[in-house]
Amino acid sequence: MNKLKIIVLLLLITLPFSSFSQRGISHSLGVIAEAIQFRSDYGQRDNTRNNYNNTGLGIAFIDYMSFSYNDNSNSYFKEHFKIRNQFSYSKTYLQHYGEWVEKNSISSKQLKAMRGSTQFVSLGSQFEYNFKHIHDFENTIGSFNPYIAIGPQINYYTATATSELGELGNVITTYPKYLVPSDGRPHGFSNESNMVYSIALNLGIHYKLTRMSDLVLDLRAQYFGSDWVDGLNPNKDLFKENKGNDWLTSIGIGYVFYLEK
Repeated sequence: MNKLKIIVLLLLITLPFSSFSQRGISHSLGVIAEAIQFRSDYGQRDNTRNNYNNTGLGIAFIDYMSFSYNDNSNSYFKEHFKIRNQFSYSKTYLQHYGEWVEKNSISSKQLKAMRGSTQFVSLGSQFEYNFKHIHDFENTIGSFNPYIAIGPQINYYTATATSELGELGNVITTYPKYLVPSDGRPHGFSNESNMVYSIALNLGIHYKLTRMSDLVLDLRAQYFGSDWVDGLNPNKDLFKENKGNDWLTSIGIGYVFYLEK
């Protein structure tokens, strides 16, 4: 049933945009390799070492849809906006870092022994605003075109939480706050697969490499509609430091190829 729901949702997202291909809109295809910092319930908040070590890898495949193809109307919308359809995959291994794992106590050893991972696939569409006229950029090799993009994503994630001390869920292996029931789960950790929505904001710049290709530098912030994407979610009523849902930041470098001009 879950797989059927995923297929239906993907179709609902992609079918409306595929119809544009019959209306004279041009396409370009891109691939971006990403380094991802997952901002989760693992480790000390705003700790540089924690953020650096909880870094994963991802890859994104993008279909850019431009409205300015064979159009001389010089419309502001057509010369500045594209639709960016994206399918991506990422995986991040997670661990606790920071002052709470460096103490000489049983609870610190429990935190230090915890291991987690999250992997997910995402599909979504964004409106991308290009600061430079699209035609001017595409006709000038060596030029730059900054952009900003925002839009929704549908994500299917798989999260795991384990411990080197043994199976989680008992007082010997598990840090106390993760033993407390949370958000309908028996504990503050969960090994699960589920769907979740997110909002992605991208900032970046296109560089015109050749007449038919670009290089891309892409920065992304993505906020999820759930705090279970990393497999941890301590009870928010009792543990006030658990303030928000999971989110991530990423930096990527990519290549774009124009199908037609």
